[in-house]
Amino acid sequence: MKPTPTTYVLVHGAWHGGWCWSHVAERLRAAGHHVYTPTLTGLGERSHLLSPAIGLDTFVEDVCNVLTWEDLRDVVLVGHSFGGLAVAGAADRMPERIRCLIFLDAFLLPPNTSAFDTLPAELVEKFEHGAAATGGIAPPRPTSLGLAAPEDIAFVQGRLTPHPIGTYREPLRLAHPMGNGLPVSYWQCTTPPFPAVHASRDWAWQTFGAQWDWKDLACGHDAMVAAPGLVVDALVQSAR
Repeated sequence: MKPTPTTYVLVHGAWHGGWCWSHVAERLRAAGHHVYTPTLTGLGERSHLLSPAIGLDTFVEDVCNVLTWEDLRDVVLVGHSFGGLAVAGAADRMPERIRCLIFLDAFLLPPNTSAFDTLPAELVEKFEHGAAATGGIAPPRPTSLGLAAPEDIAFVQGRLTPHPIGTYREPLRLAHPMGNGLPVSYWQCTTPPFPAVHASRDWAWQTFGAQWDWKDLACGHDAMVAAPGLVVDALVQSAR
């Protein structure tokens, strides 16, 4: 007897788009699951919408609108890297549609804190200066995202797009504690570790500790590209 299909909504991080989940989505769909990989406003195939007016609230609405317009329920909601903030906001507003929340090597913020609040002033100035013309923060090198295989670097290299700077300026606003009472997991990528999310993980551990489930994945930060099989196995196990 086939297992009951699970509905996954997989949300990408900064500079990426729904495209980055393609290897994971293909495997999950082949196993009979339902998979949605929305692209956040201003990124990927929606990069023509890039604007300084795009903020964190825009990203949260992007995720909530997928849940609403696709009429999704009992969802395993996953946020990778900066996408952790988008799914945290969606869970704050629509917990009744979500089975569990997974933060995949995610960047998280305390409520009413912006990403720029956590960065050195000189780095904020650099980002602001670089985004003055386009409204976007320039993407990093794929190797800095934990990618080493030439085919993975090539897959990502031409697809990364500038990230809306307004999402770094706007604080995370939640009406409830992060996770909003849902089962929450935080998965840390360890091989190699991604220093940019260490402070987020440490804050989450100090704040929520044993209330959340914690898992290490032996892969780099862009796990869905470099280790899709590992991510799929973890997703299926978590859904059970």
